Amino acid sequence: MLLEQTIERLNGMRLLGMAKAMRQWCDGPRDAQLAPEDLVGMLADAEWIWRENTKLTQRLRAANFKYANACIEDISYNYHRGLVKAVISEMASSRWVATHRNVILTGPTGIGKSWIACALGNKACRDGYRVLFRRASRLYDELGQARADGTLPLMFKRLAKTDVLVIDDFGGHALSATERRHLNEVLEDRYDVTSTIVTSQLEPDQWHAVIGDETAADGVCDRLVHNATRIKMSGESVRKLKEKENDNKEGLTAKSKPAK
Repeated sequence: MLLEQTIERLNGMRLLGMAKAMRQWCDGPRDAQLAPEDLVGMLADAEWIWRENTKLTQRLRAANFKYANACIEDISYNYHRGLVKAVISEMASSRWVATHRNVILTGPTGIGKSWIACALGNKACRDGYRVLFRRASRLYDELGQARADGTLPLMFKRLAKTDVLVIDDFGGHALSATERRHLNEVLEDRYDVTSTIVTSQLEPDQWHAVIGDETAADGVCDRLVHNATRIKMSGESVRKLKEKENDNKEGLTAKSKPAK
């Protein structure tokens, strides 16, 4: 009965990791030689791990990644698409986030830009940083809605505090004057304070035409490009290559089966 009361009190104090570890320790084979301070240390470690895992789960959920399972350790170098393993390995430390550098991923559709952006964001989440993934068109829509309902200053503040902002598929359409102004505000607040990942089918020297206004375009490019790690991807669509591989595998399987 004393054990149940203790676990109930631990749960009541939101020491959920400690309560779970206490239950497992009592239900499993006990080490009779375990000193009280060692037991307390074990329970404290369990609580710390539980809280860290909970915060990580919350960060990953809040990031809203397009590819939730994208992981930097799973990046494939089997396809010829311009990825340099040494560069990706360096970025796996998330030092680029700590030093407020940006990342620009460019290349044709289907090459894996968004997936790699999500993988970099996932690693940043695991390293304790707050990340937000937004398709560029959706980001503009949300900023426009915030302007309409009077919450734009709050949204600017939220975006400014986000350690890594992923803007996916930038350059998909020419910006309106309002979109251009909002983008400039977001990037101005983030400049040299946080990090931004941009994926685009266009190279930065083609962004001026999309942004529209020459002065605004200079500002956007200056804040994004000058301190960015550039990853220029090329080659055939990875989606198509994988489809071909699957078709070949299915063809080989079909040939190996006896005719009916």
